[in-house]
Amino acid sequence: MTVHFKQVTIVGVGLIGGSMGMILKGQGLADRVVGVGRSLGNLDLAVERGAIDAYERDPKAAMPGTELVILATPVESFAGHLKEWGHVLEPGTIVSDVGSIKGSLVEQAESLVPAGVHFVGAHPIAGKETSGVGVGSVDLFTGALCLVTPTANTDPRALLTVQHVWEAMGAVVRSIDPFVHDWILGAVSHLPHLAAFALMNALTDLEQQTDAGNNDRCSLLEYSGGGLRDTTRIAAASPEIWRTIFLGNPDNLLTMIETLEKHLQRFKALIQAKDGPGLEREIAKAREARQRLK
Repeated sequence: MTVHFKQVTIVGVGLIGGSMGMILKGQGLADRVVGVGRSLGNLDLAVERGAIDAYERDPKAAMPGTELVILATPVESFAGHLKEWGHVLEPGTIVSDVGSIKGSLVEQAESLVPAGVHFVGAHPIAGKETSGVGVGSVDLFTGALCLVTPTANTDPRALLTVQHVWEAMGAVVRSIDPFVHDWILGAVSHLPHLAAFALMNALTDLEQQTDAGNNDRCSLLEYSGGGLRDTTRIAAASPEIWRTIFLGNPDNLLTMIETLEKHLQRFKALIQAKDGPGLEREIAKAREARQRLK
């Protein structure tokens, strides 16, 4: 199946949306790509970077003639967007997204699009610690996993179209239930981000403590090496985006935080007991798990 659109509209032309636009235009998958956003400076940059052909500040003005709409704004805004301009979409239009939360969000989106318009949830597992169209690239999705999250209501042809769009962008596409998606991503994405944020905040607290020897403030980060940079790279991510993700997947994330706390307490108890063999076993178990990462 070859995919080609007369017009694609991208709502939110940041890193993900901008990279999609660059690929859609660069590979000739769309005759015209229109961006929707709040910042004129960012939209002008998106045109300059070749991510979009034109832009509209008013989403309703961007929808006529659109065959595919990509929601690439924070997931908490999806319902508001669909309520604002969903009614102007033409029958047969496909609406998809790139959000890190699915579950009830997919059900809500399906209920908000008008009859004849098809919603297909999608989540490309790709990105950078920095955001914005300025760091977008045509190879962002090459080899990346993209999860599509159909339900019993998903139109089969629309699903196939979205799958082929992501394959054309270089992604490896896998289909998964929306609620299973939120459990899995809560574990392998949301929890690691939360741990990285918490670790950096802990280091900030420790940095403000005085050195016992000379009462000077200890600038811990000046002494850090590759280990800290590797462990906390994702702590440079967008506060707005990750606030939304955490609040959009609270039940799963709280369960996972409790599991992480259990393992931290395990290490604490072993250190308190000066249990070297026990520590070695825990570290070896973690090492084995890390070696299974692709």
